[in-house]
Amino acid sequence: MASSQGRRGPLAGLRVLDLTAMVMGPYCTQIMADMGAEVIKIEPPEGDNTRYISVAPVPGKSGVFANVNRGKRSVVLDLRSEAGKAALRALVKTADVFIHSMRGKAIARLGFDYAQVAALRPDIVYTNCYGYSRRGPEADQPAYDDTIQAECGLTAVQQMLTGEPGFVGTIMADKVAGLTVLYATMMALFHRARSGEGQEVEVGMFETMASFMLVEHANGALFTPPLGAAHYPRAVARNRRPYRTRDGHIAALIYNDKHWSLFVEAVKPDWATPELATLAQRAQCIDRVYGLLAQTFAQRSTQQWLDLLRELGIPAAPLRTPGELFDNAHLNAIGFFESVDTPQGQMRFPGVPTWFSRTPGAVAGAPPELGRDTRAVLEALPQD
Repeated sequence: MASSQGRRGPLAGLRVLDLTAMVMGPYCTQIMADMGAEVIKIEPPEGDNTRYISVAPVPGKSGVFANVNRGKRSVVLDLRSEAGKAALRALVKTADVFIHSMRGKAIARLGFDYAQVAALRPDIVYTNCYGYSRRGPEADQPAYDDTIQAECGLTAVQQMLTGEPGFVGTIMADKVAGLTVLYATMMALFHRARSGEGQEVEVGMFETMASFMLVEHANGALFTPPLGAAHYPRAVARNRRPYRTRDGHIAALIYNDKHWSLFVEAVKPDWATPELATLAQRAQCIDRVYGLLAQTFAQRSTQQWLDLLRELGIPAAPLRTPGELFDNAHLNAIGFFESVDTPQGQMRFPGVPTWFSRTPGAVAGAPPELGRDTRAVLEALPQD
């Protein structure tokens, strides 16, 4: 059973009330749990929908749910009932962080908007996870990863790259937003540690992905007047793809002048003219450059290219499937995967990707059975 006792990591001693569902919020609080926080997942009687969306050894324990809710404590509360609300109010008084993913009007109707929660625990960090900021006209619109990928411009740049609008093959908006929720909450906790003040935090998935996409794609549109379109040409070049080799594919980036000169000297392609000698020159015709490189890469095997490029210090990698990561020599050498015993057998989780010399984190434990910790958590509350 996960609890605050014996937890390790930089967040040990922190209590988080997690009223989020699906992936955006739970991904944030999963990282907090791995870093030592006691995360109490408040679930409705039917449970988080993510329990049921993918393969599972038993109903309610899907792989997606298990991964983003590992090591949390599950407390079932019916917040439509007065008893459920009273229990949550009591829990609020013991918490450092309150994080939810309900719409603003819905959480207010239940009696747990920021003002109501802060009245119970003034120094609490209260984090709202929204699809769209409540300060804008789209505040009440529902949002999922697919719709946000479309609205933030991600599907449009995929069209520039491939010729057809498309989603990327991962729930990028959910996960990038989850990481943003994490850093925003931690910044508020840092402020509280220095000042004693709690505060309200808001993270919108749309705003997060707009910021994320415009890091490089704002480009010439940053200037007044604009100096060019809002896209980064290298990222959307049609020939920007893994190179086909004689027996497979390879990913390689021969980009800066150092790597370019090393490659040209070693391979001596007949198309490497002085007009392509500098990064500034190549940037003006980057799609053509990718096409020329593709012709050359087709002439040798994947392993031959890997050996050469790594000898030269040029970034290169083979293509792997997600399943192959479980047998990756580098990941296994650093102990990246951690095995956890659960009632349904052993599970092998991807571990903590960061390293701390004094306060290391670790996979927080097995995912909880629905409502497993309700009685223990509520009975441990201070009695008024």
